[in-house]
Amino acid sequence: MAERNNLIQFLVLVWFSAALVHGMERHYKFNVVMKKTTRLCCSKSIVTVNGKFPGPTIYAREDDTVIVKVVNHVNYNITLHWHGVRQMRTGWADGPAYITQCPIQPGQAYTYNFTVTGQRGTLLWHAHILWLRATVYGAIVILPKPGVPYPFPHPHQEKLLIIGEWWKSDVEAVVNEALRSGLAPNVSDAHTINGRPGPVSSCNRRGFNLSVKKGKMYLLRFINAALNDEVFVRIAGHKFTVVEVDSSYVKPFETDTILISPGQTTGAILSADHPDPAGRYLITVSPFMDAPIDVDKVSATAVLKYSGASAAVATVTTAPPPINATWVSNGFINSLRSLNSAAYPAQVPLEIDHSLFFTAGLGFNPCPSCPRKNKIVAYMNNVTFLMPEIALLQAHYYKIKGVFTDDFPARPPNEYNYTGQQPANLHTMEGTRVYRLGYNSTVQIVLQDTAMIAPESHPVHLHGFDFFAVGRGLGNFDPVKDPKKFNLVDPVKRNTIGVPTGGWAAIRFRADNPGVWFMHCHLEVHTTWGLKMAFVVHNGKGPDQSLIPPPTDLPKC
Repeated sequence: MAERNNLIQFLVLVWFSAALVHGMERHYKFNVVMKKTTRLCCSKSIVTVNGKFPGPTIYAREDDTVIVKVVNHVNYNITLHWHGVRQMRTGWADGPAYITQCPIQPGQAYTYNFTVTGQRGTLLWHAHILWLRATVYGAIVILPKPGVPYPFPHPHQEKLLIIGEWWKSDVEAVVNEALRSGLAPNVSDAHTINGRPGPVSSCNRRGFNLSVKKGKMYLLRFINAALNDEVFVRIAGHKFTVVEVDSSYVKPFETDTILISPGQTTGAILSADHPDPAGRYLITVSPFMDAPIDVDKVSATAVLKYSGASAAVATVTTAPPPINATWVSNGFINSLRSLNSAAYPAQVPLEIDHSLFFTAGLGFNPCPSCPRKNKIVAYMNNVTFLMPEIALLQAHYYKIKGVFTDDFPARPPNEYNYTGQQPANLHTMEGTRVYRLGYNSTVQIVLQDTAMIAPESHPVHLHGFDFFAVGRGLGNFDPVKDPKKFNLVDPVKRNTIGVPTGGWAAIRFRADNPGVWFMHCHLEVHTTWGLKMAFVVHNGKGPDQSLIPPPTDLPKC
């Protein structure tokens, strides 16, 4: 009944065609428009999809084909990224601007066409150009195939809780001023839950209410669509049973706090079993930052409300974890394990063809026009990525020369104590470099944080693939000792991984998806500064292992 109600709710946006061999076609039309809003006591126009904030939810089943026609009615260029969707051979639909496509220009349209293969759970979509994803985002819910149950008790209902960030000022003005000055942009003014912050200083706005019935179980689908902040989630008087992250099932475990980095999702079972069923219980979304970095410290709040509870009943409160609660973060991350069952095996690559070591951090490069004559930049392996003027996928497919070079280093050019004393020279190299992978080759990447300017956690997102998080630790990665502690049996499978502050994380995946695939820090400020790179994965043998030709309506630069 919950699924039927959700589909009815979005009939205005979606219509269904006849069944295909591999599933249903699900058609959506996304009109990108400006909408006047008064959230957080400030009236301004924001970019939205179909006038909704957050945007409409896409519902599909595993093996369905999703077709989304996007029409741009605003004065910004736009692209949409279907975050975490594998995009098997359909890189043209992935969405990052100037990586897989040129932007959809004002007054133009583009139809994204992709199939959700081998995935089920919670994902998100968002703008992938400029900082427009501050307001242009929404959920993707992939249900199991018909007749296939969840590998956990079926919930009474499913609820979406999308976490975001809010700026009182125009977001593009914020980032443009930062680029002009060469310094960091202003942090956001509040966090939000389903577009609402709850009461904040000088503004008593109504927050989101999560209604439940005594004795029922609910699947809560959490999405962190924030631009720059990792967050903790708590509900007073209740615990979660985590069952899924990033559209992959995990071994269930109980916790009172969920950690979600930007771009990550978490599915958790909540049992409405509090002894006082007439109560109201505070939901808090608070930032996590265990480095000397300025972040938005305003917690968003909502209320878990039992059916029949009076508005006059005092809300039971809960204190969020301290902002630097690394022990809480580590406890959550270390509890994540793939389900690794007969139906959902963890197929971890055991033999590795490409063993890569990528450092991530910040630096300073000369900027004659900036007030301080230099600017903050970010890098992988000391390369600050420069965005091309032609999409990399088009350049690769049509063999256009001069757009990129294929010499992204497999290791940093200079080895040093990455988490200790830093080099005196904080400059980086700049370029549009890619790393080439043969079809079906196996890849291990160790992502190492550095203390350049300041150590900081980096939620790194890989497009086009899920990967296994086989290890993590503090300090410098030890290539002799640390691999002996890798979990190669049931590591969690993700599409976005948090590299710990002053530490490292190791991932493995199989390059079985031809195309050009972006990898970048999902902190929008770091992506803007250049903490990004791309992989070119070559075709295999035959059409089933090759990138499909580009669609006829692919936008032009």
